[in-house]
Amino acid sequence: MYAAAMRVELLLRGVNSLKEKRHVVTSLISHLDRTLRVGVSEVDHQDKWQRSAIGVAAVAPQAGQVDRILVGVRKAMEAHPGVEVLDHSISYLDRPE
Repeated sequence: MYAAAMRVELLLRGVNSLKEKRHVVTSLISHLDRTLRVGVSEVDHQDKWQRSAIGVAAVAPQAGQVDRILVGVRKAMEAHPGVEVLDHSISYLDRPE
């Protein structure tokens, strides 16, 4: 079993209130969960209008699958309207040699 966690820092363009931010973030999280079947949550910047940090967890039987899943997550975030990926980092939780 291979598992990884990814943290993605986002800039939310055109968002002028926390209500608008919640709509964008909820939509993004729902899309990732539904299409890529990963665990997703907002993990930081909850009180800022135009910033968010999203945590993503992925598990697969092969290391290459985990990597492909996380690349897909990053691409989906980059394609989401009004969302700009500022940075991302990946931590492998279990990677047997």
